[in-house]
Amino acid sequence: MSGSRRLIVAADDFGMSAGVNAGIIRAHRDGILTEASLMVNGQAFGEAVELARAHPRLSVGLHLMLVQGHAAAPPASIPLLAGPDGMFSNAPIWSGMRFFFTPGLRAQLRREITAQLDKFAATGLTLSHVDGHLTIHMHPSVTEILIDLAERYRIRAVRLPRESLARALRYDRRHLVRKVFEGAAFSALSRWARPRLRRAGVRHPDRMSGLHQTGHVSEPYVLSLLATLPAGVNELYCHPAVVDDEARRWRPADYESGQELAALTSGRVRAAIEREGIELISYRDLSR
Repeated sequence: MSGSRRLIVAADDFGMSAGVNAGIIRAHRDGILTEASLMVNGQAFGEAVELARAHPRLSVGLHLMLVQGHAAAPPASIPLLAGPDGMFSNAPIWSGMRFFFTPGLRAQLRREITAQLDKFAATGLTLSHVDGHLTIHMHPSVTEILIDLAERYRIRAVRLPRESLARALRYDRRHLVRKVFEGAAFSALSRWARPRLRRAGVRHPDRMSGLHQTGHVSEPYVLSLLATLPAGVNELYCHPAVVDDEARRWRPADYESGQELAALTSGRVRAAIEREGIELISYRDLSR
């Protein structure tokens, strides 16, 4: 129905660590989480795959990594993208500039993206969607490669970071400059990507939440979101975890992953979803 409100609740970094895996599975089993994005090069990737198989209601997509982490392709085949140790750069903005202007790098991006898609396919899990670590999948060079590979790898949906800045600031005006920059940049990238995705038959939610509240998706935030959730397909993305050393290695020190896990398993949140008549769905439902 046109007036229905549908919500995908998605967790990033599945496979980053055992603690992240534990948080995601708890948020799914005991809470409202419907979707997880798998890091195929994460330390706990193998465990994440087994957990996904054991919890078939959990929809799983690819969390594409091209910065801050390990490459899937042999380092010698992507020397402009990763170091001899197979590690990507830790500087996302600088990396994004290089994706545009470094001769030969686009072919290496395609090689690495293909390697990660192949590694996901080898798990036997159904690919629900693709998103990116630090939203790197929205870089135009990366988006174009994903569209070109969509039919081959059955990429049916991607995350579009289309969040209302005004709505986010009404809830929390802290970090105003960062949020304004994020909002402008990702709004422009989404406008560029939408018609290209549509022509390729790749779907996406109507809007998302959580981008400007990254690492701080608390129970009050989720309750506020649910009370004003617009009609259509919405996505809330988050980072629940039982924090361990590997998660601390990669996530900002101020991330409140335990608080996010508590929000997703909150009885008050579950009651609000039922009271508001919100339907929980996953990216798999966008392809049906």
